[in-house]
Amino acid sequence: MMRVGLIALTLLVLLWAFAIWRAGRNEARAEAAFPPEGLIIDVNGIPVHAVVMGEGPDVVLIHGSSGNTRDMTFALAPILAENFRVIVFDRPGLGYSGSFNPDGETIEEQADILQKAAAKLGAEKPIVAGQSYGGSVSLAWAVTRPDNISGLVLIAAAAIPWETPLDGFNKMAATSAGKVAALPLVTAFVPEWYVEKALDRVFAPQTAPEGYADHFGPGLTIRRSSMHANAKQRANLLEEVRALQPRYAEITVPTEIVHGTDDDTVGLGWHSHRLVEQIPGAELIELPGIGHMPQVVAAPEVSAAIIRAAERAGLR
Repeated sequence: MMRVGLIALTLLVLLWAFAIWRAGRNEARAEAAFPPEGLIIDVNGIPVHAVVMGEGPDVVLIHGSSGNTRDMTFALAPILAENFRVIVFDRPGLGYSGSFNPDGETIEEQADILQKAAAKLGAEKPIVAGQSYGGSVSLAWAVTRPDNISGLVLIAAAAIPWETPLDGFNKMAATSAGKVAALPLVTAFVPEWYVEKALDRVFAPQTAPEGYADHFGPGLTIRRSSMHANAKQRANLLEEVRALQPRYAEITVPTEIVHGTDDDTVGLGWHSHRLVEQIPGAELIELPGIGHMPQVVAAPEVSAAIIRAAERAGLR
């Protein structure tokens, strides 16, 4: 029995070592295929990846969970760049921005570092627009950095404390044990086609548009560090939103809320119907039949909301 146990242990160690090697190879391939789109800004020693395009009033775009700049540069940013100077950030720990909190960067910490990065690019009071988790960061920016924002646009934002538990994968991925033991297996052996197929679930009832996966870079999402950072942030988000919500009434900048009626990820009724009553002067735009990804499948409508926010702020 002892010999069988030793053989089994040896095989497990060899499998884990192979997974580590293969995960590193896959990560290197993903980064070679999908390099940074923009420039890396140093903010107090922390790298922040930013893509800048267009001219005009400043608009900052903040992506959602598991995302990166490429989610916004696929459709929305090019439309906005016709009228604005658009700054698209990778959130900390995702894409090519560095992680700096071993317990997971809070939405207030993320708002702080992204605001400082925007200021380094000369955007002292931009319109701030965020989708899903990025909407939570945008709310934190508006509440905690009120002198550094001109308008707020929330796209399917996670804004109201919810009752559903964190999913099992992110519970596991948020732990140190999960990072060491399980995430290498995901990075090593989950094929990109499976990740691409999973995108359709995020887009439901739409599907990911043709060319989106090739632009977005699914391999960037399943890097070990990205999955771990994302999971830690997701694990902490509920309590952070619960703490921030009582301060929504402090938001005084023009606010536009955009949400699809068929969003099953961040429900319109639970979140935006309640949120619009808590931000003074906020306007809600419902997009019939649209799911959780309006910034991609309804980019002109989201762009129109950003234009309205800019007009209300006196920027156009």
